[in-house]
Amino acid sequence: MSKHKARQRFGQNFLTDGAVIDQIVRAISPQPDDNMVEIGPGLCALTAPLLARVKQLKVIEIDRDLAARLRLQNSAEKLHVIEADALEIDFSQFGDRLRIVGNLPYNISTPLLFACMQAADHVLDQHFMLQKEVVDRMVAGVDDSDYSRLSVMLQYRYRMDKLFDVPPDAFEPAPKVVSAVVRMVPLGDGRLRARDESLFASLVQRAFAQRRKMLRRALGDWATLMPWDAVGVPPTARAEQVDIAGFIRMSDALSNSGVPPSKDE
Repeated sequence: MSKHKARQRFGQNFLTDGAVIDQIVRAISPQPDDNMVEIGPGLCALTAPLLARVKQLKVIEIDRDLAARLRLQNSAEKLHVIEADALEIDFSQFGDRLRIVGNLPYNISTPLLFACMQAADHVLDQHFMLQKEVVDRMVAGVDDSDYSRLSVMLQYRYRMDKLFDVPPDAFEPAPKVVSAVVRMVPLGDGRLRARDESLFASLVQRAFAQRRKMLRRALGDWATLMPWDAVGVPPTARAEQVDIAGFIRMSDALSNSGVPPSKDE
């Protein structure tokens, strides 16, 4: 079969380093009966060792040539190939205790993380390889320069651990950036939750849109409605100085004031 040429429009960088592949598979620790979905199987760097360990694997591949190759090389009973854009997939369709894995295309990694979050109630865990810069933002804490909207929104829903970095020469073609592997485990029913999660998301987005500004300015008309003393956040604070619990208190206070999410958020 002819060699597949990586397609830039799909953000393809194929993992080729056997030691890194083994390290990722050990981190995932696949079990025979796992309900597992792989995003972007590509040339089967992870797919092959996963197939050797699970009874059945579902993969989402946007590249029709790679999808055809996967179908040709594997039985439909063992490998279920879904030829689609992962951004358009409703992951809840795959059932409960779902394990999602993948070397995510860097050009769509953030929207794909948010897409997966919509199905978090059905997910057991997620193991993703992403640009190191993105993973650093995902796991960053308060007062860290990498702390961002992405940090808050994902940590609101998941416990996350950065596992290890992956150098560019582990891929073909080699990307211009270092990658990293992250484990994401959805938080349970006992997690802190905002009364209005849509309003919470809008508040976080508005706060970080002008992250260098004090919240009393960044929040615009919402700042005048905020009971700053009651929520325990000074109006002179910046978004990067507020933890998730603080954003939840602020969101709930706005909800109590009858504030709907802005249409432009």
